[in-house]
Amino acid sequence: MKFTAIALCAPLLAFAATANAQADTAQVKDILNKNACLACHAIDHKVVGPGYTDIAAKYKGDPAAAAQLAKHIKEGSSGVWGPIPMPANAGISDADIKVVVDWLMAGAPQ
Repeated sequence: MKFTAIALCAPLLAFAATANAQADTAQVKDILNKNACLACHAIDHKVVGPGYTDIAAKYKGDPAAAAQLAKHIKEGSSGVWGPIPMPANAGISDADIKVVVDWLMAGAPQ
């Protein structure tokens, strides 16, 4: 009986996880738009700065990357991806930075 209940719930859990990922991606895209991030970055290719999928690939598996990425977003950086510096984004909230960084650490799913 328990096995049947678990088997019936598995597809619901998979659907819930997919729905949550889609909601997170929509939230991230809203944050990127409202903070003008997409003026210099695209999801899957270089514009002025690297594409988000390239950033995700570079830092995949690095446990220190989340804090480093959050700092780069807030304070800006230079020399990480070439000679063009990334300006500071002091106006973006810490909560929004966390959402974007979590998305990047998840591989920047589209």
